Amino acid sequence: MTTKPILIHTHFHRRRTGVTRSIENVFSFFELKYEAYVYGYGVSGRKISQKKLWSLVFSKHFFVMHCHRNNEILRALFLRMLGANFKLIATRHAESIPSGLTNFLLKKADEVVALTIGMQKNLEYPSKVVGHGVDNDLFRPKEGVTRPEVKQKYLLTCAGRVRKSKGQKVMLEVFAPILKEHPDWALVIVGKVDKPEFLEGLKNIVAAHEVEAQVYFVEETPEIISFYQASHSVIVPSFSEGFSLVCAEAMACGCNVIATRNVGVHSEIIDEEKNGYLFDINNKEALQVLLKGLCSGNLPHLGAAAQINIQEHWSAQIEADRLMAIYAS
Repeated sequence: MTTKPILIHTHFHRRRTGVTRSIENVFSFFELKYEAYVYGYGVSGRKISQKKLWSLVFSKHFFVMHCHRNNEILRALFLRMLGANFKLIATRHAESIPSGLTNFLLKKADEVVALTIGMQKNLEYPSKVVGHGVDNDLFRPKEGVTRPEVKQKYLLTCAGRVRKSKGQKVMLEVFAPILKEHPDWALVIVGKVDKPEFLEGLKNIVAAHEVEAQVYFVEETPEIISFYQASHSVIVPSFSEGFSLVCAEAMACGCNVIATRNVGVHSEIIDEEKNGYLFDINNKEALQVLLKGLCSGNLPHLGAAAQINIQEHWSAQIEADRLMAIYAS
C-alpha cells in the first residue's frame, strides 16, 4: 500500500461513450496525486482486482469512489453495506430530469457532480458543477490535414451518434439545398448509427437534393481528430446532450463551431459571435442564415478564439483539479 490516498473510478458499460472518454482524459492527472484505479471494464486505466478491492473493503482502509451510472452506484452501496469506508462521488451525465430511482441513488452519495449549470437546475439536492475537459495535447489544430475520401475544398463535419435527438435530419433539410449551390463544400456525418432506417431517411434527403457527391457518411472512427483538423467548421445540431464533448473538442482543434443554443454545455462554452455560433433548436431559418453565410464566406471564422477558450477554461487539467478538490474536501 502506498502513502497516496486511494481513488477508484467505476465504469460498467461495454460501449465507449462520452463518459468513457471523460474518465480517460483526466485519469493521468489523478495518478499524480492518488493511487488511482478503475473498477469495471470498457475503459483504459489501471484496473483494481476484485481481491484488492475486497481487501480495502474489509480492512476499512479509506478511499474515494467516483461513480457515473446507476448500476455503479448500486455496486458502491453494496460495498458500503459490507462495511467499506469510502467517500462516494456521483456524477450526473444527463440533462433530463432524473428518474425516481436516480434521485434515490444520487441522494446516497456524499457529493453529487453535475456537468452543466442547466443539469444542476434539474437536481433537487446540493451539487457542484464540473464540466468535462479536453485533452489539448490530442485535440489541437494541425495544418495541412485532409481526408482522402473528401474531394471538395471546404468541409463541414457533424460528429456524434446518428439518431433523431442529434438533429442531423433538421441540419440536412436546411443544408442539402445550400450544398447544391456550393459544389466546393462537403458535409461529413460521422458516428455510430442507432437505427438503420433513420440513416436511410438521411440518405433520402441527400438524394432528393442530388448532392450525393457532397455528403459523406462515415462510421464511428478513432480518427475523429483528423476530421476536426481537416474541417473548416463543425456543426452540433443536437436537441439533447449530457455535456457535448464534440463541441469542446472541435473548438480545441480550431474549428468554427455552430451549435444549438441551451443544449448541453453549448451556451456556456460558446460566447456567441466571439468564439462560435448558436441557433435555437428547430429554427431552420436561423440555421439557414448561418450556413449560407458559411458557404458564401460571409460568416467570420472564429476557430482561433474557440481554441484559446478551450485551452484557458475547459482543459482536462482544469477538470481534474476541480474533481480532486471535491475528493479532498
